[in-house]
Amino acid sequence: MHRLQHLANRSLIARAFDQSPALVRTKARETSCLVQSIRLKTQGPVEQYGQKRFSTAEATVVLRENGKTREKTLTMGTLNPQVKAVEYAVRGPIVTKAGDIERGLQQGQKHPFTEVIKANIGDSHAMGQKPITFLRQVVALCSFPELLDSSSFPEDAKQRARRILQGCGGQSLGSYSASQGVDCIRQDIAVYIEQRDKGVPADWDNIYLTTGASDGIVSILKMLVSGQGRSRSGVMIPIPQYPLYSAAISEMEAVQINYYLDEDNCWALDINELHRAYQAAKEHCHPRVICIINPGNPTGQVQSKKCIEEVLHFAYEENLFVMSDEVYQDNVYSPDCQFHSFKKVLYEMGPEYFNTVELASFHSTSKGYSGECGFRGGYMEVLNLDLEVKAQLVKLLSVRLCPPVSGQAAMDVIVNPPLPHEPSYLQFHKEKSAVLGALAEKAQMTEQILNTVPGIKCNPVQGAMYAFPRIFIPPRAVEAAMSLGMSPDMMYCLRLLEETGICLVPGSGFGQREGTYHFRMTILPTTEKLKVLLEKFQDFHIKFLKEYASLEEPKRSEDDTQEALKQFR
Repeated sequence: MHRLQHLANRSLIARAFDQSPALVRTKARETSCLVQSIRLKTQGPVEQYGQKRFSTAEATVVLRENGKTREKTLTMGTLNPQVKAVEYAVRGPIVTKAGDIERGLQQGQKHPFTEVIKANIGDSHAMGQKPITFLRQVVALCSFPELLDSSSFPEDAKQRARRILQGCGGQSLGSYSASQGVDCIRQDIAVYIEQRDKGVPADWDNIYLTTGASDGIVSILKMLVSGQGRSRSGVMIPIPQYPLYSAAISEMEAVQINYYLDEDNCWALDINELHRAYQAAKEHCHPRVICIINPGNPTGQVQSKKCIEEVLHFAYEENLFVMSDEVYQDNVYSPDCQFHSFKKVLYEMGPEYFNTVELASFHSTSKGYSGECGFRGGYMEVLNLDLEVKAQLVKLLSVRLCPPVSGQAAMDVIVNPPLPHEPSYLQFHKEKSAVLGALAEKAQMTEQILNTVPGIKCNPVQGAMYAFPRIFIPPRAVEAAMSLGMSPDMMYCLRLLEETGICLVPGSGFGQREGTYHFRMTILPTTEKLKVLLEKFQDFHIKFLKEYASLEEPKRSEDDTQEALKQFR
């Protein structure tokens, strides 16, 4: 009791004063009177008031008797070191800086540009893409079933919404689903996969709804990581890679095994490189899984069927689990390329492969033509799991209860779109074709214009949503970056942001061969804004080269860029 009153007195004094002893004594007398007043007003002992006061969230740090403040439990010293090891360049320091600049512009700060053009992340709607009407109609009907009585919604949208709601507890999107997802949505996904793969059988019991593809990828990696020392699980990932993989590997203390894509061959997979990386890794870990991103992020390539066959044969021979990230399967632009699912290729290799190779493939609402990133919808299909391990996967997924049911509904529309005989088909087909057609045009424009800029080499953007050009950074600029303690492409992208307002991601955040430099940019801005971006980028790059190295005939390149731009006007 006396301790609580003592703390109350000291807290009221210490809150405002760190002054002379006489002043403190005066304030102590005033505090004593205040405490008596509180006792009368609260009609209870001061201890009760003190307990209420110190249990509130507004309570400030109380001085200990020895005069020291209470130490934080969680500091950089006590923080999980695996969390500190995690890096995610897509939302890294340059993006943070871009946000600061954007807020400054809104507050009237002066910059040599009037807006920040964010080309750092594959967020279609943030870049101005309009939602697919049919998808939003179905999700709206599921979210507010009273709309099912409205004549403003087409009957095919209502039919899908009713079916989804019947699969939800209490026929409400607000209820939990099973941890694997709503059964009827899993069934629709299995039908979609069979149709996509031209009759290759799909069992809906192998389908798991996820919170975006990322949730599924992390869940499978958790299942695969084990061991210590040389028996620690090794994870083979492509370089360049999407930073989710390296971040998850760091967090789980797994061993990252880099295999390099062949930039000179349009970022193709090279089977000899897979063998090199595998054999080198066996010296210090146990390689257990190989990850493939197809179409590629950040590299924009579409792997050939032959490449996929070689990877699957390699995984079969070396007893590797295969993770196939196929979220960009609808984003194929080059007429010479075609998306081949790993599952379909595995099936065509025969039962010896199809019935034994463990394969997890992933899809999402966030990419493709819908671009519904915020719904966090996705799924994975997992083949050839040991039955006891499968039960463990379900247990692991049950810890997060279930993916967002609204995201599951959005995923259902993607795998179960309007059919040609249904009323919404024409509008749906028109909107989908417009999105994919615009992306194909912007992919071609980006490649062509970047290749007119001196010191830039950009492979064809065959698919996905990004270009990953190689940039020449003069030795003097490399030295300047090193003196600042940053990678050269980080300095380059930071200068680009500060001078033009263009936000890109340095290639070092994705991985690249030593001595090479790149950046990733999306092709998602509107065509007009993308033209502005590319023109501003060219001007910056030539200025950068002039600052750090001699550049012959820059005017010719500017003429080439203008000529390339005319083709898309």
